[in-house]
Amino acid sequence: MPKMKTDSGAKKRIKITGSGKLRRRKAFRGHIMEKKSSVRARRLGRETDIAPGIEKNIKKLMGL
Repeated sequence: MPKMKTDSGAKKRIKITGSGKLRRRKAFRGHIMEKKSSVRARRLGRETDIAPGIEKNIKKLMGL
């Protein structure tokens, strides 16, 4: 049976922490920033955990 390949889109977008949690960037920070408040922009700049409902699917894509 061939080796499982890591999904290249997922590996570029998702990081694995030391404890094995999955982290991702938030959407809506790319452009049109003038109309977004500073508070909202700062919040969007931070990384966040992957939702528990899709964690199993993402781990499969990452080859974990």
